Amino acid sequence: MNSKPYAIGIDIGGTNTVFGIVDRTGKVIAKGSIKTKGYSDFNEYLDRLYVALSSLIKENNAEGRIAGIGIGAPGANYHTGEIVNAANLNWGENLPIASLVSEKFGGLPVTVTNDANAATMGEMVYGAAKGMKDFMMITLGTGVGSGVVSNGQLVYGHDGLAGELGHVVVDRNGRKCGCGRKGCLETYCSSTGVVRTAREFLQRDSRPSLLRKLDPETITSKDVYDAAMEGDELAKEVFDFTGDMLGAALADFTAFSSPEAFILFGGLMRSGDLLMNPLKRSFDENLLFIYKEKPEILVSSLNEDDGAVLGASALAW
Repeated sequence: MNSKPYAIGIDIGGTNTVFGIVDRTGKVIAKGSIKTKGYSDFNEYLDRLYVALSSLIKENNAEGRIAGIGIGAPGANYHTGEIVNAANLNWGENLPIASLVSEKFGGLPVTVTNDANAATMGEMVYGAAKGMKDFMMITLGTGVGSGVVSNGQLVYGHDGLAGELGHVVVDRNGRKCGCGRKGCLETYCSSTGVVRTAREFLQRDSRPSLLRKLDPETITSKDVYDAAMEGDELAKEVFDFTGDMLGAALADFTAFSSPEAFILFGGLMRSGDLLMNPLKRSFDENLLFIYKEKPEILVSSLNEDDGAVLGASALAW
């Protein structure tokens, strides 16, 4: 196995799956992607993944040179190799993804972990958290994921499912979440949370807004961003609200492990200061005094796609 120079990293997101061939230095040799959504049956999804990934391997002369496959996926359990009822996937409970993918790819060893933990590993080895022993990674995409590193080790917990900070409840009577509960952080601070906030603001507020030109059912977080960048007050308030919620949550999380830094990663970070300014203000206002001015809030230094792919591929070594 050690003689094989490449590993496969697969990042399964709620919307898209990104995969890559990675060498031992962390260089992504080639990448590809397929849609995650639209496959209610996992075997159909796996067939599509196999075709796309096999083609990438062949195109890059990597056949017979793959040491193993690492997978980052929502609800993936490092200890058991299963996806456990992921809120943003529809593949049922306790899906044995490691064994199924291994069988599909001719017995290659497959290791899985939570998608956010995979991104955390990539950040720790190659990115903004390099050299840090205590930090939290927060991924802001279709949902909110997280990885917690304490004393240089990823925190998995006794069952392999620790660190689900996106499902910490921030409002007991709040929005319904895909996990079945109400008021989880990801219902407010994900890209889908931004859209839900925009729809609520449009319903309760009669002010003119560029967003009123759009079908409320098809609004995206990018639409909200574009409107805010054009000076739309309602759209800017959506980001203020989102940043306030996330900043307060990070302040609460600080009390858990006193991290050196929070590393923020994912599509929502493209909104830049629209999100970061209210986030940092709320974080400072809500932080317990003994932690004041200690944790940094940093944006991931990795390419949005590469971070999770690199982290996942590290599992294969």
